[in-house]
Amino acid sequence: MNRIFVKNDQKKMEYTPIIRGVIRRAINAALKYEEFEGEAELSVTLTDNVGIRELNRDFRGIDRETDVLSFPLFDGDIPLPDEEDTDIKIPLGDIVISLEKAESQAVEYGHSFEREVAFLCVHSVLHLLGYDHERGEDEEREMFRRQKEILENNGFPR
Repeated sequence: MNRIFVKNDQKKMEYTPIIRGVIRRAINAALKYEEFEGEAELSVTLTDNVGIRELNRDFRGIDRETDVLSFPLFDGDIPLPDEEDTDIKIPLGDIVISLEKAESQAVEYGHSFEREVAFLCVHSVLHLLGYDHERGEDEEREMFRRQKEILENNGFPR
């Protein structure tokens, strides 16, 4: 079973059991779709627009809010444990989501807050696994196709 740590560092949006379930369901769905070998470990930090803007500025040099940031632990191939190490979880990295931004985007795109949070989780997991839509149009198309299939196949249609 994947290990997903969720930390709520914001007070603007209510962090409910429903949102906790959406986060876990979306992350597990993305890992299953990608046929991730082994069991993963990752963290999700929920913040607001001020918090994510600070992180975006500090780590990417972009002084504006964003919806989600991904901090992969590996650049390239993700090492897998030996077959006898069945208890080892593979650390993938960290996800930071602005719930405040997720709410405004849900309104803007005309879908539910839960669907937007699921999208941000799936998008970020794909980044943790090495996908990057900023490397070119082909990779962007492939990443977005995967996101759409994962979300639609797991009850998060647009």
